[in-house]
Amino acid sequence: MMTEKRRLRTTVPTHRMLEGGGFPVRRPTPMGSLTSPFLLLDEMGPIDWPPGGAIGAPAHPHRGFETVTYLLEGKIGHGDSVGNTGELGPGDVQWMTAGRGVIHSELPPEDFLESGGMMHGFQIWVNLPAADKMMEPRYQDIPASEIPHVKTDDGLVEARIIAGNCLGESAVIDTVIPITFLHLTLKPGGSITQQLESGINGMVYCFKGNLSIEGKPLHDGQLGILTDGDSIRLSVAEEAEIESEILLLAGPEIDEPIARYGPFVMNTEEEIHQAISDFNNGIFA
Repeated sequence: MMTEKRRLRTTVPTHRMLEGGGFPVRRPTPMGSLTSPFLLLDEMGPIDWPPGGAIGAPAHPHRGFETVTYLLEGKIGHGDSVGNTGELGPGDVQWMTAGRGVIHSELPPEDFLESGGMMHGFQIWVNLPAADKMMEPRYQDIPASEIPHVKTDDGLVEARIIAGNCLGESAVIDTVIPITFLHLTLKPGGSITQQLESGINGMVYCFKGNLSIEGKPLHDGQLGILTDGDSIRLSVAEEAEIESEILLLAGPEIDEPIARYGPFVMNTEEEIHQAISDFNNGIFA
């Protein structure tokens, strides 16, 4: 049985770009087999929108994967082609399984558009195995109050458990494949050892401060790809000036061909052509 701690294999830098209707994101690239099943990680903002300035992502299709939206600050309204609507606020999570196809929009609600304010959050794309790519679409809208929030005994590390398990607590979100998705906040002097199943991919995205993974540093704006092992120890130096915030993501590599075209993620080019045809013919509506 493997009892080896995961270490930092390599780091991936982030690049700033515009997405959707033109909102800024910070995106680690490239992502590939070592980050599977995660296809994309966008840190949205942070950006302080002036009154009337907030923008989002107007109606667009998805097929063959899942989008996970996790909001830290601000508001996002969403709606889809089958009548689902909702609104995300700070700490809320939407886990949308596009499956065989939906048309989805993510736009600022009227009150946030009028007032402006800080917007900060994440959207992550999770691939689906071929057997599940054409499953029925589903939404899981989970308010912040239902996301398990736990601390270490010394109070120096906080964990928000979006998927998976941490510190004896389990997430409420149901995932198609086994996923770990943790938002960890480590104060100076804080440390945590998190169990992860060996043989799956793991990565750490740092979006505030600096931390150490088995003696190697990871800085704000870096995605750290982990070696294999059955646990990971994360720590922040006592002399650190600020706390660190990270996302810890892990899941099984989907060892299947990927055919990708914008918002469609399938296994073959023929399936991509079919997705485009279905969209143009109103099958998603």
